[in-house]
Amino acid sequence: MSPFETTVDVRYRDLDPMGHVNNAVYATMFESARNDFFREAVGVDLADTDAVLASLAVEFHAPIEGTDPVTVLVWASAVGETSCTFAYEVRADGRTAAEGETVLVALGDDGDPVSLPDRLREALAAHTDPPEP
Repeated sequence: MSPFETTVDVRYRDLDPMGHVNNAVYATMFESARNDFFREAVGVDLADTDAVLASLAVEFHAPIEGTDPVTVLVWASAVGETSCTFAYEVRADGRTAAEGETVLVALGDDGDPVSLPDRLREALAAHTDPPEP
């Protein structure tokens, strides 16, 4: 199955003084795409998963200029017992502007990691294919 693809709006306030999307905004783009992915592809509201962000990495390839919407691809690159790793590709103007990765960990009421529900693990496993080169 192909990666999940969504459109993320770029707001004027996302731009730095040079008209480029500020580097901190990419984390918000990932979050928006991840929320859409869970809701539309997995059929679960991310807020109902009791998962928290454990790590975030971004690799920048080209600046995004202006406020045209961008395309964000997201897929589950690894599904573990208590965590899931997501990969992202941000595309603007027909090119890859950034790639990234986040890890979400499921937590119990006591704050310790717990197993991902089987239903969620199966749904995530169906969305593990990266984009075509």
